[in-house]
Amino acid sequence: MNQLPLVSVICLCHNQLPYVREAIQSVWKQSYPYIELIVVDDGSTDGSKEMIESILKGEGVKFIDIESRIGNCAAFNRGFFQSKGEFIIDLAADDILMPDRILEGINTFMKTNAGVTFCDVMNIDQEGDDLDPHFKNQNGSIQQDIPEGDIYLDLIKRYFISPPSMMIRREVLEELGGYDESLSYEDFDFWIRSSRNWNYAFTNNILVKKRKVMGSLSDHQFRYRTKHQESTLRVCQKIKELNRSKEEDSALRKRCFYEIKQCIKQGNLKLIFHFLKLL
Repeated sequence: MNQLPLVSVICLCHNQLPYVREAIQSVWKQSYPYIELIVVDDGSTDGSKEMIESILKGEGVKFIDIESRIGNCAAFNRGFFQSKGEFIIDLAADDILMPDRILEGINTFMKTNAGVTFCDVMNIDQEGDDLDPHFKNQNGSIQQDIPEGDIYLDLIKRYFISPPSMMIRREVLEELGGYDESLSYEDFDFWIRSSRNWNYAFTNNILVKKRKVMGSLSDHQFRYRTKHQESTLRVCQKIKELNRSKEEDSALRKRCFYEIKQCIKQGNLKLIFHFLKLL
């Protein structure tokens, strides 16, 4: 009987034709042997569906073909609720897992009681060339303290985790009911809700390559009148309900002031009143 835990990699694609083959192949090249790959296409119109079908032909990999786009959060949930793994990786179809990514993540989980692990990431350009690591480093050594353990307060204060670097214990996502499908993006909400009850652990290696692509979900997050700001407001409202201390309330106030500045920069003036109410 196999004693290794099953890891489910949910590869989510939306119009990522030039990159999806490399993303899928990076899962097949893992040094860890016990992996379930599920590919979800969220209403692509650029030929990604046909490419995925070609890549997966004869491989016995589950492919969930969503005809009309339902959004990143809902599409991920489609894959997650059909998965069986004890641990989950959310892989965008334009990102790449390095060969030891899953093995290193499993080792970190075995050493800690964490619900979520995360690692360093190499940012790459559209052609796949290295840009810079997510965490500042010098001669391969990270030059900053990375919060671990109970990081709920740290996550209110600032963004510091690169979303594709996460590996998640299944119980965490089950407790949360998956991603919140009413939101336009998932990471900030997931970090806040999961870190309230679960510890995080950091794997001090670059194990993922994150591609910087014009028009991607992360690219849209900072565009003029972005809809993501409404989701950020909703997460801040959740923080207010989850907070248990004056220090956490103070961090939320600082977060709201930061988001108000972003609203001004991005032209979302109607949201400022709602952030002020949280103060």
